[in-house]
Amino acid sequence: MNLQQFHQNIIKDVKTELKDEFDRNFERKAFFDQAWPKTSLINRKGSMMARTNNLRRGYDAKIIGEKIAFTNSMPYASIHNEGGEITVTAKMKRYFWAMYYQATGGISYSIKTKAAAKTKKNVALSLEAQQFKALALMPIGKKIKIPSRRVIGKHPRVTEVISGVVNNHLKDLNDIILNQLKQK
Repeated sequence: MNLQQFHQNIIKDVKTELKDEFDRNFERKAFFDQAWPKTSLINRKGSMMARTNNLRRGYDAKIIGEKIAFTNSMPYASIHNEGGEITVTAKMKRYFWAMYYQATGGISYSIKTKAAAKTKKNVALSLEAQQFKALALMPIGKKIKIPSRRVIGKHPRVTEVISGVVNNHLKDLNDIILNQLKQK
């Protein structure tokens, strides 16, 4: 094994280990030990960052020269990772209205009184519907603040992973050298 091959093996293993660690952030619902901020949105479909798992599946790591680049195919990945503001558009308002009508369509009604039944499901649906209606009524151009829910970035755990991989490879190299010396 030459030095260049040794170096490439380290980079490949670091890429694999970091990708696994970053993926585990979705299970932790945190950036390693820093919990993601709670969302004020009522949600019946699971965690904000894992409703469809498209964001999680969208992450990819590529080796470019001596660097590892992490990318995501989803257009909203960077706003979740970095945080920031988005501007309400007409298209967003149409989506919020559609979600409002979808939420109100699931409400069951009493046959006798023709009013919404007081079930847990209806209460949750009506709260969700109210939330989407409030979002749909926002004026175009209003800014919505998105807090950072970091998945990828610098963290002491990243340094630990890199050090661990490098140390394992150096130990393996040391064992190879010692075995070759014993054979002579």
